[in-house]
Amino acid sequence: MLDLRRVIAGGVDWSPGLAIVDDGDPRIRHALQGFLFTCGPDHVRHPEPIASGAGHYPLHGSAAGHRAVGIESTAGSCRGSIRIGLADGGEALVERQWEIGSDGWVSLRDRLTNSGGAPFAPMMMYHTNIGGGLLGPETRLEGEMFPDGGMAWDFFDDPGGVFCVPASPVAEIGGEAVLRLGPVAQADGLTLEVRFPTPSLPHLQMWRARREGVNVLGIEPCSHRRAKRQALAEAGELAVLAPGEMLSCGLRFRFSLAARPSSR
Repeated sequence: MLDLRRVIAGGVDWSPGLAIVDDGDPRIRHALQGFLFTCGPDHVRHPEPIASGAGHYPLHGSAAGHRAVGIESTAGSCRGSIRIGLADGGEALVERQWEIGSDGWVSLRDRLTNSGGAPFAPMMMYHTNIGGGLLGPETRLEGEMFPDGGMAWDFFDDPGGVFCVPASPVAEIGGEAVLRLGPVAQADGLTLEVRFPTPSLPHLQMWRARREGVNVLGIEPCSHRRAKRQALAEAGELAVLAPGEMLSCGLRFRFSLAARPSSR
């Protein structure tokens, strides 16, 4: 999928590696070890029945495990295409481009096209997963989506949990939601800043898992609130992508000292 495996900043690897949850799906066990993997494009979160009765969507959708083709890369960019067989028998095409700017921003741009013969409801989530052992008492989460603009990064007792909030309850620059995690003493005091477009990713899910052998924090911009598919459909929140139609989404992130959250 041209997802990200290891990301080194401040002399350390920010990805969780083997300190992750194994839910029994080998695709996800592999993908979750990396810094970023793609959830979707036909389902996010845990399996639910397919409306036609043809089984269940796989854990975190159908994307994981598909191989990119036509890869082109330079010193500052990489692009490729991924054809994804959807759980309901359809097909989607993801045209993906990564760029590293001179300003330190790493940008992901995805164009998702329904390349099959029947409509489907697109759902996307980008799992940005960070090894919890890297983070310390000096580290905080900051963003307008959090109560009072910030909160502790270790927000659940063992074994952890999940919450999902509107990504941008107030208007933010450029239609982007902004989240910061830092400073991180083990990474030379760096802060991770993540920005993502709220029109295509209007929600932010946060995941914390900590138990024996597991220590991970998930920052997960997503297209849909945390609810069952039936509830989303009944609320009119499962928009359909017709054959040949496309949509764009993505995110960007950087590590810097200047982006350090303010003290509270």
